Order: sequence, then structure tokens, then C-alpha cells
Amino acid sequence: MQIRKLDTTRKDERKRFVDFAFDLYRDAPLWVPPLYGSTLKILDASKHPYYEHSIADFYVAEDNGRVVGRVATLENRNYNAFHKSKTAFFGYFETVEDIDVARALLQTAKEWAATHGLDTVLGTRGVAGIDGSVLVEGFEHRPAIGIPWNYPYYDAFIRDSGFEKDTDYLSGYAPGDIAIPPRLYEIAAKVRERRGFWIKTFKSRGEIRAWIPRALEIHRQAMSTLHTYYPPTEAETRELIGSLLAIVDPSLIKLVMKRADNGSDDIAGFIIAYPDVSAGIQKARGRLFPFGWAYILRDRQQTEWCNVNGLGLLPQYRGLGANAMLYTELRDTIAAHGFKHVDTVQANETNFNSTSDHETLGVTWYKRHRHYKYAL
Repeated sequence: MQIRKLDTTRKDERKRFVDFAFDLYRDAPLWVPPLYGSTLKILDASKHPYYEHSIADFYVAEDNGRVVGRVATLENRNYNAFHKSKTAFFGYFETVEDIDVARALLQTAKEWAATHGLDTVLGTRGVAGIDGSVLVEGFEHRPAIGIPWNYPYYDAFIRDSGFEKDTDYLSGYAPGDIAIPPRLYEIAAKVRERRGFWIKTFKSRGEIRAWIPRALEIHRQAMSTLHTYYPPTEAETRELIGSLLAIVDPSLIKLVMKRADNGSDDIAGFIIAYPDVSAGIQKARGRLFPFGWAYILRDRQQTEWCNVNGLGLLPQYRGLGANAMLYTELRDTIAAHGFKHVDTVQANETNFNSTSDHETLGVTWYKRHRHYKYAL
């Protein structure tokens, strides 16, 4: 076995990295493939905005010419500047069930970090900063869109190489007919009337796009205290927005607004949800063309699952009763669309406000994903 750095200026080398995951999970019915074209773009420094400010290298483990594992090593310089740290990321880690392969790949990540003058390795993380984590509980469940599913041996393999838990992310299940106490509807009505809160709804992707600059500022306020956060560039933001708008149903996106004394309206909270089209992506095998879009669009009309990937209020608006509006609006939105199942996606276990909001709605935590760290 050898570890080989790929020449990512060559398309065949980029395909070699991406294709390994499709081969590895060929017989795994719960794995949802990433979109193939978007994943290839991650390795292309001429196309992805990450490389405007940062660097990454991609490696494969090969045995007699066959790929048996892969890993990426990254230095996100904007992340390090924001946190005043010297952190490397390892990401897109995949391996056959052979601990020697995992050890060689993770040792490569450690050596890469040391060579670049960095003192900590975090993972799994990717070029988007938010992509990547390792499933450690809930292997019997299909993941939400964009959330990894991996084989159960990954956690033990990564810890074997000296990595420790950094933080966990929880995903929860709730039935579509979530029971909301009538008292919350009464509180929501009073909050609307007396405190100037109201719900902003959307009718088109174009309308959502127009609100994105304001929404990103709120996102920055809400996320800036998390140790995983860094402010994305404008180009990275466009990349992320493009991915979101490709799957979003505008009627599932809601903003909680607060009318100020001067008549202006501020964003106080948000609900980000979308139809879970994972089954369509599986049928399309991660490829949109020539027929993949048909599978995904059909699943969008038929799916009984909804993913909730953002639910919360900004700290300054908590304790004013607006939580009741958040809960009741989410409940009514899910009911209006006829979803039978709700998957709430990756609340950080240390974000007690977020986990409390979900638990108030009757969410049961049923999947756990993990980030790891290693101090050189």
C-alpha cells in the first residue's frame, strides 16, 4: 500500500478521488451520494472560491493500483485569521475496513499540518467550512440532505490514531403531526399583537435571493461565537446559496421579524426547511444529467420527509415570547405541506438554546455526528 498525493489539475485524478466513495458505498442502501459535479468542483482550484484564500491537498491510499482510502488536508487561512489559530483540517476521509489504511491516511494529515507550521488538526471538515462530520450513532437511519453516512468502524479508526472528540452534532426526529400545546398559540397571538413580531414568508427563489444579504448578517451574529465558524467570502456565500436554492421550496423558509419603534423591521429569528429528496438523489446516483433531475423533482413532490436545517432566535429576542411564534409557525408549515416525518439537522450539543427549542417541539435525538481534534 502507498499514499499518493493527487495532481488535481488533472480531471482523471479528481475523478479518482471522488469515485472511490461511490465504489465504497455501492452496496450501502442508506448512503446518499453527494452531487457528483459539485464534488468534483471541490478539488478544482480554478473553480472553487475556497482557493482564493486557502490551500488543500488530496491523497489516496492505493493497493496494487486500487484505491482503498482517501483524505484531504486543508489550511483554511480565513478560519485561522478569524480565530487567531494554527489549525489544519482533514476532510473527505473514507477508507475500507482496514485500520492500517486509516492510520496511514491520518498520519499523512498530521505530517502535512506539521510541515505547514500548524499545531492542531480538526476534522472532518471540508472546503465549505461546514461540510463534513463522522456519524457515530444512528447508522440504521438514512441521513438528511448533505449530511454524511459512513460505516460504523470510522469512529474507532480515527480515535486509534490519537484523535479525540472535539464536539458532537445531534439530529432529531419528530412526527409530522407534532403536538403543540394550545397555550403556545395563545402566546404567539399576544406576541404578534403587543410586541410587534410577525412572520415573513417567501413566494419565489428570487425573493429569497433579495433577502440574502440581511440574512447572512443575522447568520454571522448567530454563529460567530461557535468555534467552528468563520466569515465566508462573498464568492463562498454565492456558492453556498446556489446549492441551497437548488433544493429549497420558498414556502418552507420563514423569518421571524420584529418591528422597531421607528417603523423598521429587524430579523429576529428564522426557520430553514426543505423537502428531503435523498431518495431521489440515490436514484439519480448523485448525477443531475441526463435524467437525475427527473428523479429529484419527482421525489420533491412525493417525499413524506422534511429536513429542518435552521431554527432559532437571536439572543436579544429570547424571553419575549417569540419562541412561541417559532414553534407554532414550524408546526403549521409542516402540517400545510403534509409531511409525515421531520428530520432536524445537526444541532451542536453545546448550543443549549437550540437543543431546548427542538426538545420543546417533541424532537427525539436519534443521530449523532462528530468532529475530532489532534494536538501536534
